[in-house]
Amino acid sequence: MSPQIITCKAAVAWGPGEELVMEEVELSPPQPMEIRIKVVCTSLCRSDLTAWQSQATPSIFPRIFGHEASGIVESVGEGVTEFQGGDHVLTLFTGECRTCRHCASSKSNMCEELGLERRGVMHSDQKTRFSVKGKPVYHYCAVSSFSEYTIVHSGCAVKVRTDAPLEKLCLLSCGVAAGLGAAWKVADVSEQSTVAIFGLGTVGLSVALGAKLRGASQIIGVDTNPDKFDQAEAFGVTKFLNPTDYDEPIQQVIKGMTGGGVDFAFECVGDTGTVTTALQSCSDGWGLTVTLGVPKVNPEVKAHYGLLLSGRTLKGSLYGGWKPKSDLPKLVDMYIKKDIPLDEFITHNLQFDDINKAFELMMSGKCLRCMIHMPK
Repeated sequence: MSPQIITCKAAVAWGPGEELVMEEVELSPPQPMEIRIKVVCTSLCRSDLTAWQSQATPSIFPRIFGHEASGIVESVGEGVTEFQGGDHVLTLFTGECRTCRHCASSKSNMCEELGLERRGVMHSDQKTRFSVKGKPVYHYCAVSSFSEYTIVHSGCAVKVRTDAPLEKLCLLSCGVAAGLGAAWKVADVSEQSTVAIFGLGTVGLSVALGAKLRGASQIIGVDTNPDKFDQAEAFGVTKFLNPTDYDEPIQQVIKGMTGGGVDFAFECVGDTGTVTTALQSCSDGWGLTVTLGVPKVNPEVKAHYGLLLSGRTLKGSLYGGWKPKSDLPKLVDMYIKKDIPLDEFITHNLQFDDINKAFELMMSGKCLRCMIHMPK
């Protein structure tokens, strides 16, 4: 029997910054090369918050946010052979078609077919799959996991081993994997190197963890929230700097501490001014700055050309450089073997009905990852 329209509960954002409303939504059957997933667990990422607050024009609302999620395949569309009902999966906010020139290259994870979705519709036909009383409801990052069920392109999900706990695993579908990959794949942090990390949320602390596991000798964490110090230390940060505690620019403090600047700097705030500060914190000759954050305003990066002429490098990183379908199962294996932790990033657990509390916690700076558990 072919999949039918289903009705389920979803947290719908009707406008920017407006409290999410639990609605009964209709979700269409999966179309060709799509799968419908019963969401088991999802978490709130900073980019969800940024997009929810956005006043951009044209406005993409009403919308269902959420992109960091785990679940179980409920049904598959025509042409799908990779998945079947009952498979455990992680959702992917950027996909992997495995046929385009970027997927074929070892240098890129920027799939030309299933890269970042920015218009709130499905890749295949530029339409939505959700509706409320006949009114279309837009998607977010090709996932929309703040719903009991969702639909994704089969290239925007990856099958995972069934002995891995889905209520923890969803952290690898964005934040933790992005930070680890930035340290390991993009920067290739070396043993005994010096590192500065700007922003100590989940992504920044994942970078710290990755640098620690690579044997970095000095890991400097920069954040204006002093409450993050104890957390940061547990993930490998050896020195915590609060810029408000110093009379001189924080990049000068870092250069003084490291004898001329760090080997690697990571911008995990989502502020283009901080990108410049991170670049200025690097050593002449070989200093590398990696930017991971998503800015809400002022998207242009400004830096004096002399910073680059002196040998510094600025690189961008999407999802830590991982090819999501190819690489994510390896990270799951590492978690099962206890080579990388996930539980330590979880500071709060909430039921789906309390999802607005997760937004409040993130805005207050009181959480790393808040796990949102769906009804069973």
